[in-house]
Amino acid sequence: MKSEPNVYSIDDLKKEKRACWDGVRNYQARNFMRDEMKIGDLVLYYHSNAKPPGVVGIAEVCREGYPDHTALDPKDPHYDPKSSKDNPTWMMVDLKFVEKFAEMVTLDKLKATASLEGMLVTRRGQRLSVQPVESKHFKVVRKLGAG
Repeated sequence: MKSEPNVYSIDDLKKEKRACWDGVRNYQARNFMRDEMKIGDLVLYYHSNAKPPGVVGIAEVCREGYPDHTALDPKDPHYDPKSSKDNPTWMMVDLKFVEKFAEMVTLDKLKATASLEGMLVTRRGQRLSVQPVESKHFKVVRKLGAG
């Protein structure tokens, strides 16, 4: 899962311990959260639009997909007038903090690590804020983050 560190960083999640992952406005990313993410799943926390971008830690899904309330609030920047309480368009999950890496695993490092070949985030044009990660890739990234 990607977040801009100036919007919501791994340190913010560590401080709050738990947070909803709201504001996702891409259908494919929404479907991953709604259909694939289950309680107990571990998540790589990626800082995007950072210099450098990269994986900074791990979170855990602690509440499965449910309607994103920000889509219903006209004052919220994620408001969607097409979404309604009876027919919600957008979903979110709740995450809890697990760990912050000793070292950021930069996007360049992800791309340069042969055992991460095929990992979605390393492919050109992969800009989704939520995307699946294979277990074998997750283990490699976690080890790299440990330093």
